[in-house]
Amino acid sequence: MTDKINELLRRVEAFRPKTAAEVEEFRIRVLGKKGELNALMEEFKTVAPELKRELGQQLNRLKNTALERINTLRAELQNAAADQTSEAGDLTRPGTAEPIGSRHPISLMKNRIVEVFSRLGYTVADGPEIEDDWHVFSALNFPPEHPARDMQDTFFIEKNPDILLRTHTSSIQVRMMERQKPPIRVICPGRVFRNEAISYRAHCIFHQIEGLYVDEGVSFADLKQSLLYFAKEIFGEQTAIRMRPSYFPFTEPSAEVDVSCNLCGGKGCAVCKGTGWLEIMGCGMVDPNVLSANGIDPQKYSGFAFGMGIERIAMLKYGVKDLRLYFENDVRFLHQFDTAF
Repeated sequence: MTDKINELLRRVEAFRPKTAAEVEEFRIRVLGKKGELNALMEEFKTVAPELKRELGQQLNRLKNTALERINTLRAELQNAAADQTSEAGDLTRPGTAEPIGSRHPISLMKNRIVEVFSRLGYTVADGPEIEDDWHVFSALNFPPEHPARDMQDTFFIEKNPDILLRTHTSSIQVRMMERQKPPIRVICPGRVFRNEAISYRAHCIFHQIEGLYVDEGVSFADLKQSLLYFAKEIFGEQTAIRMRPSYFPFTEPSAEVDVSCNLCGGKGCAVCKGTGWLEIMGCGMVDPNVLSANGIDPQKYSGFAFGMGIERIAMLKYGVKDLRLYFENDVRFLHQFDTAF
């Protein structure tokens, strides 16, 4: 009987399972009701009384060793599985195609506009969203009584009339003229803020891209051809533009730019209100007063500037009819732009 006990003890100590199922199977075979240890216990009942003490101690040692070994193996396999899952995931799990997100339509359109103007030699410039009166208004030829300075249009910081949230990215153009001598050719994308009621066609937060080109001999013809190139790249080769006289404090002459409606081909529809044209931006030649205020000689240099709302261009390009959709982060809306551009 001693030989049987030693043989089972050797197999317990030598057992090397690979799975928890193997451990459980081994436990049943050794310690189960019909296991090998119980068979030895039945045989123990028939041994001579003088041998019971020694064989009883051997059986107890076998039972304790088997229990300890099985518990140790269970813990080792559980720890190994936990380490595998935490570091590299469950390596036994079948592979799955994880869904990927999509860029926001505003980001898509901004990147597209920047890419188009980069071909014309424009570089991207940036500036702070919290600005002062000089960079937002005064340096851009806004007189003190201009309506844009009114609290109804502008968010001021802590009632300080000199600190405000920028209402346009023209403030970036001012900073570029302050620190860089002509030639200047920059595109200025960014978020802007105006104190307006939120509706399907207006929001208190929106995004603009403005451009500035200052050099010797820059003309209105250069402005028109640049914007025609832009319109054709964004809306298609068949697109035409028209420029209507307008007024901006920082440009003279100034114009509003319309593109032919890409939905009806200029024939007139509900989107273009039957006119065949859609307004996309404002533009003009930089006012000499603005050049002088920023340390640039208007006798030597001239330039043009333009500005557009990214939401507006995206609405026309994608057919979005409600401006609020851009800010709701509804994945059903955003997933429509997975393959845009």
